[in-house]
Amino acid sequence: MLWEECTKKTRALGGKVLQGEKVVGCAYDAATKKWTITSENNGARSSLVADHVISSAPLRELAHGLTPQISDHAMKAADSLKYRDFLTVMLILNDRELFDDNWIYIHDSEREGRAHPELQVVSPEMVPDPTKCCYGLEYFCFEGDGLWSSSDEQLIELAKKELEKIGLGNASEVLDGCVVRQKKAYPTYDDDYAKHVDALRAELAEKFPTLHPVGATDAQIQQSRHAMMTAMLTVEKSSRTSRLRRLAGQPGRRVPRGSKAGAASGASGLRQVPTKVKDAPVPPAG
Repeated sequence: MLWEECTKKTRALGGKVLQGEKVVGCAYDAATKKWTITSENNGARSSLVADHVISSAPLRELAHGLTPQISDHAMKAADSLKYRDFLTVMLILNDRELFDDNWIYIHDSEREGRAHPELQVVSPEMVPDPTKCCYGLEYFCFEGDGLWSSSDEQLIELAKKELEKIGLGNASEVLDGCVVRQKKAYPTYDDDYAKHVDALRAELAEKFPTLHPVGATDAQIQQSRHAMMTAMLTVEKSSRTSRLRRLAGQPGRRVPRGSKAGAASGASGLRQVPTKVKDAPVPPAG
């Protein structure tokens, strides 16, 4: 697996990988230019000192964990950032080798699921039994809405029905299923997101020059490969004396074909802003 291999290589090079640690504070000393990172594991706290901090946490959460505290203006910008949550319903079936692609995107307003990875194709280690396949039906949602609040059993039944509709199998053929929920998986690109991110990042750069936000949750990046690339470039550049440049673009500022640059700002006219679904899409049992 990708991250197991990454961990192995990091340790082989003399690096440390601490697992099960929840970071509860990032304190910066401007005089010494050092960070003190405090983490918690099963109630026990520990700390370490660092020259640089690379954070893939959502910017909104990162802002609240910094010492000294950022200005009210920057904190207001951070609190204005919004995120989409995400859940995946995994369905296990006997493998009929229906396709070799590792991902299928469904562009259909009548389907709740939007992407369907075949995990055995992504990595055989994700499906240890070679006679089985595992379809992951992905759903965008918000914490507390109808989808997120549905029980695992309801979501598995919904996924079974959608699996039938797209022709990947019958509900009766599903051997097992499970649900994985991920909070704040993606930023929401609303009309003001770029303004809020610019305000927050400007203050972070001024007060915390060795703090480097990376990844999909910093309200800049849409694709995981781009998120990982920003982290790799940050590590490469952090050893240099020059100040790190901003590595991420801003998808919300793309100009649609046929329009004039500057004709639209933020998300207006560029993308639909997702909103919370109040009612669960799953019909009652029976």
